[in-house]
Amino acid sequence: MSEKRAVILAGGKGTRLRPYTVVLPKPLMPVGEYPILEVIIRQLAHFGFNRITITVNHQADLIRSFFGNGEKWNIKIDYSLEDKPLSTMGPLTLIPDLPENFLVMNGDILTDLDFAQFYSEHVKRKSLFSISAARREQVNLYGVLEKNNANHLTGFFEKPKHSFLVSMGIYMVNKETLKSIPENQSFGFDHLMLNFLEEQKDVYVDEFNGYWLDIGRPDDYMQAIEEFESMKNIFMHEK
Repeated sequence: MSEKRAVILAGGKGTRLRPYTVVLPKPLMPVGEYPILEVIIRQLAHFGFNRITITVNHQADLIRSFFGNGEKWNIKIDYSLEDKPLSTMGPLTLIPDLPENFLVMNGDILTDLDFAQFYSEHVKRKSLFSISAARREQVNLYGVLEKNNANHLTGFFEKPKHSFLVSMGIYMVNKETLKSIPENQSFGFDHLMLNFLEEQKDVYVDEFNGYWLDIGRPDDYMQAIEEFESMKNIFMHEK
């Protein structure tokens, strides 16, 4: 059986979720009866992934002792240890045996994305890099004024909304991408995208209209806790 590989980024300190993450690393934060990282691992196993590398730094021993070698979920799990923070893309340079195409994702995402379809579409397109993206609305909390050069009011908008397409923190990556990531230094998704734009590299944005929360954000985490039980069979693929 060919290897279907995923890399889960779990090395962050979870500063946005303090004080919760003072004790627990962010990927072990509970959603329902499971840590969010276990939800992700179960989903990846369901969608046919057979090997996961978890990149660890902050509280690495806790994560390693909880998930072990993945036997419990019938999936092979290994670990890549950063000895200094390398952001989101830097850790990929420490993994020596990545296949031609592989999934990369943050370890704090709650979604009902079909990971197998995202994987296969990327491979079929022969993309260099594919981004799973979701639409988010942001509400401006102020009444917005517009004025002309004579300082007369020309428009007023009460708490206007803006729609943005944002990265979900889930990517399909062709190994060719590694040539664009400097070794052993902090290098983020933002750096990589700016470089790709400058070099006019072909990056595919796959807009997803399903459920997605970034539980590293306190508001999203509270929403995940409230909604998980009622949607558990969707996330966990239980009948």
